[in-house]
Amino acid sequence: MSQSVATSSQSAGGVLRALRSPQFRLYISGQGISLLGTWVTKVATSWVVYELVRRDPASTEATAAAMLGIVNFAGLFPTLVLAPLAGVFVDRHDRLSVMQTTQVAALLQSVALAVLAITHTITIPLIIGLQVVQGIINAFDAPARQALTVDLVGRREDLPNAIALNSSMFNGARLVGPMIAGAILAKSNAGWCFTIDAISYLAVIGTLMAIKLPPRAVVVSRKSPAHELREGFAYAFGSAPVRALLFLSAMTSMFGMSMQVLLPIFSTRLQSGWTGPHAYGALMTAMGIGALCGTIYLATRKTVVGLGLVISVTAVLMGLSMIAFSFLTHLYPALLFGTIAGGSMVCTMAGCNTILQTIVDDRMRGRLMAFFTMAVMGMAPFGSLLAGALSAKFGASHSVLIAGCCTVIGALIFASRLPGLRPIVRQIYIAKGILPEVAVGIQAANEATTPVDVKFTTTENRLASRPASG
Repeated sequence: MSQSVATSSQSAGGVLRALRSPQFRLYISGQGISLLGTWVTKVATSWVVYELVRRDPASTEATAAAMLGIVNFAGLFPTLVLAPLAGVFVDRHDRLSVMQTTQVAALLQSVALAVLAITHTITIPLIIGLQVVQGIINAFDAPARQALTVDLVGRREDLPNAIALNSSMFNGARLVGPMIAGAILAKSNAGWCFTIDAISYLAVIGTLMAIKLPPRAVVVSRKSPAHELREGFAYAFGSAPVRALLFLSAMTSMFGMSMQVLLPIFSTRLQSGWTGPHAYGALMTAMGIGALCGTIYLATRKTVVGLGLVISVTAVLMGLSMIAFSFLTHLYPALLFGTIAGGSMVCTMAGCNTILQTIVDDRMRGRLMAFFTMAVMGMAPFGSLLAGALSAKFGASHSVLIAGCCTVIGALIFASRLPGLRPIVRQIYIAKGILPEVAVGIQAANEATTPVDVKFTTTENRLASRPASG
């Protein structure tokens, strides 16, 4: 009986099954519009920095690469520093309220960028300062956003699909946003890109205000934030599967960022009949197409079983595509390998996110998602600095080549640990009912032999079985 119910619930709704929740539908509609503006701003910011550096007659390609790395570092480094404390904050407060606050703050940051650009008073130090502000906002927004997903969906079995659909929205915006930014940058001032972003925040703020969730029991802790932070570290890094997934996420983010941050340089050197902004927009769009295809694939998966092997393969594929990209001299093959890199990168990151979200205890969800945010957004600034430093010394192509090789090595390390991680994760899935048919079979076997008492050890994410007393 339980097996047939689980199977029918899994298949219902197909690729869009998480949209059965009206609150999730409302959230994702506003989020899609906002993310479009976010990607327009991402492209515009990198291009403005590149153009400001090039105005200096003494600047070189190495100077531009280093500055692009510094600006990206400024926007992402605060997440690495603040994410653990932000995770404690999210676990102590209402997730929806936290997101409402962070989105209003992000709106004001985009307005400031737009005013500076339109009035032609924008400078690299001002951009760096506003990037730091956005990084602080993201440090609190990202874990709240990830933790809120489970509240919006309602059905636990729809959570992996919801994560995939979230990624689809992100990468759909990544597909369209760079094209819009490239067209605006080719014809007008970057301030209009930032203005579009500011307006787009109104959509997500409006939907967040309209969402109505049942009150979530937020436990008022008597423990100090420092104690809860240590508890979060013990929970995350005391688990072999979590450690491995955070490692792979960090490697993917750090070295993947090395490629993305240098795309403005590649856009001006790859042979084609396109102008710099259009070529840059095309490269970003190609990566977005690949990423969107990757998230659609994840959304079609009916189960998280076997996802560990998938992310091992896609991480290797990402590194190999970066290696191939580094040798190219023409735009069109670069678009192909950019598409492959984008698809494999998002499959790896979203896959890691999905597994983490399915094995975590809900009371620790905010803190674990903060550590995941550290791995993804916190390591990206070091990827930016690494890209700038390697490019300044060896050139942009060699920088991407080195990053691609490191990505392959990291993926192979994760793959070598996979056989030992599978039994641990499988037992967690059984305990949580994610593999109900296996759980039923084990229960029947136990009843026929020796009764056992199954205990879930949260700090180690593993099961220990002991004979039941009496």
